[in-house]
Amino acid sequence: MLSTSVSVTSRLLSLKIYRGLGSIPAPLYDSIIEPLGLPSNDNLHRSRNGVRVFDLLEGNGITALRRLYNMLLKECTVSKRVDQGKIVHAHVAKSLFRCEVVMNNTLLNMYAKCGSLEEARKVFDKMLQRDFVTWTTLISGYSQHGRPIDALVLFIQMLSDGFIPNEFTLSSVVKAAAAEPRGCCGQQLHGFCLKCGFYLNVHVGSSLLDMYTRYGLMDDAQLVFDALESRNDVSWNVLIAGHARRCGTEKALELFQRMLREGFRPSHFSYSSIFGACSSTGFLEQGKWVHAYMIKSGEKLVAFAGNTLIDMYAKSGSIHDARKIFDRLAKRDVVSWNSLLTAYAQHGFGREAVCLFEEMRRDGITPNEISFLSVLTACSHSGLLDEGWHYFELMKRDGIVPKAWHYVTIVDLLGRSGDLDRALRFIREMPIEPTAAIWKALLNACRMHKNVELGAYAAEHVFELDPDDPGPHVILYNIYASGGRWNDAARVRKKMKENGIKKEPACSWVEIENAIHMFVANDERHPQREEISRKWEEIYAKIKDLGYVPDTSHVVVHVDQQEREVNLQYHSEKIALAFALLNTPPGSTIHIKKNIRVCGDCHSAIKLVSKVVEREIIVRDTNRFHHFRDGSCSCGDYW
Repeated sequence: MLSTSVSVTSRLLSLKIYRGLGSIPAPLYDSIIEPLGLPSNDNLHRSRNGVRVFDLLEGNGITALRRLYNMLLKECTVSKRVDQGKIVHAHVAKSLFRCEVVMNNTLLNMYAKCGSLEEARKVFDKMLQRDFVTWTTLISGYSQHGRPIDALVLFIQMLSDGFIPNEFTLSSVVKAAAAEPRGCCGQQLHGFCLKCGFYLNVHVGSSLLDMYTRYGLMDDAQLVFDALESRNDVSWNVLIAGHARRCGTEKALELFQRMLREGFRPSHFSYSSIFGACSSTGFLEQGKWVHAYMIKSGEKLVAFAGNTLIDMYAKSGSIHDARKIFDRLAKRDVVSWNSLLTAYAQHGFGREAVCLFEEMRRDGITPNEISFLSVLTACSHSGLLDEGWHYFELMKRDGIVPKAWHYVTIVDLLGRSGDLDRALRFIREMPIEPTAAIWKALLNACRMHKNVELGAYAAEHVFELDPDDPGPHVILYNIYASGGRWNDAARVRKKMKENGIKKEPACSWVEIENAIHMFVANDERHPQREEISRKWEEIYAKIKDLGYVPDTSHVVVHVDQQEREVNLQYHSEKIALAFALLNTPPGSTIHIKKNIRVCGDCHSAIKLVSKVVEREIIVRDTNRFHHFRDGSCSCGDYW
């Protein structure tokens, strides 16, 4: 009987398990049973569901071998089929191997890898014997599935029971310390790794690297990295990603180049980190270089890195390149669609966003709350009132409960269209308590449409909910100043001073030849200040010939008309534009970034400048992108 058991089990192992673990395709039934002389059953082996492996064995009095259990549990682990794993577990519990440490470790590993940590803990607690693999497996499970406290507590119990951790145990424990919100034990664990002699181990070192980067201790992370005896792709990627998360784009790029020089091949994780860093800081040229290297290396453009690449091109102002990347993705997931939807929203391409959203649904991708937020924002930035309201209702019909930011976009949508009464009514009738952001959306709409009274009403609600935000105070001040109510404006300014609230200084910057040049209003610090001034005077004369008239309503200082006109010509975005015209090749696209909303007069001036110099000018402010070309803007003056 033993030889029959071995033969049957061997044949079972050669089959591809499908339709749930433990099933054999009925057409293959004869190939198993006929050579062994086991009874055949035509109805059974032709059944649609196939034959259970364990039913086959038990029905013929054959004992399963350890190898069969291990194979099935491995399949359950790889395919994340925990329900089928429980079936195997039930058979193991009745077998000769139920008390074996190795078998129980395999069960524990299956539950831990599948994220079924409660079941894993039950196996752990019932084990009469444990080894360091047992402890390490459960500690790793807790660490990898967002339960860092449980991992750390179990590690202490492991030490108390006299077990000595290895590099894999310590790697998981350090990872748990990195995820622990208080960050209270990371350095103690580092000291423990030193005592255990694993400080220079690449696995432990990579975890320590990750821990210090998440704590924001980049100097300590660098010390750990430099001390490693050997480095692998993981250690390089962790340090690059750490600097990328901390907006250390230049350092991340430096490490990326150093990694290439030392012969390491970048992974999609490396590329994703670099693209993300370039995206957050607007380093388009450096991002393009990394993208070019990725293409030359023959890397396939998968969603993981491709999604951050879409975001990088979009945030750098190259919306058409973002679309090209989306079209070339080998496979798109919901994040891919959301990345391009968000890009269209940021650039005010409302019609394109609506078309993409409908294409997404036709392709069978279910929109999530981010998808709806993006299309609603795009509709708001493009004045698509009916479409925006349609998608808001559709979201609710699809079972997605609107969050505060969805309500913000609807208030913004109604407010921008000028329907301020409807926007106020919407706020009062919404099922959630209005947040500061919701009232701020109404406040912005009041600034656009010069509704002083409603603006003051909205501002009071913002002050109550978020008294430390300087933005609403500045907006209210500007509303009063634009309406000539200087006493009220002075009262707002006095309140800001009393409460220690300071306005964020407006600044604009351009990137030329990998260097960032930043400007503030009336900037006299730049080495080229005289050339910049002469260049703007030259441009100013040309746009006046095209009909430019300074809009002094955007000067919120109580001075005479002539001084207001002079004040307007030295706004930071105009200085940055003059500098870019001096230092970039004719015909090239100019990219300008500003830390607050672009001035209305500057918007009008830059439109005419784009016509005079025959160049595209892209301005990114806190709200959106403006693409100026041939005397017009992509926003259609709806912003």
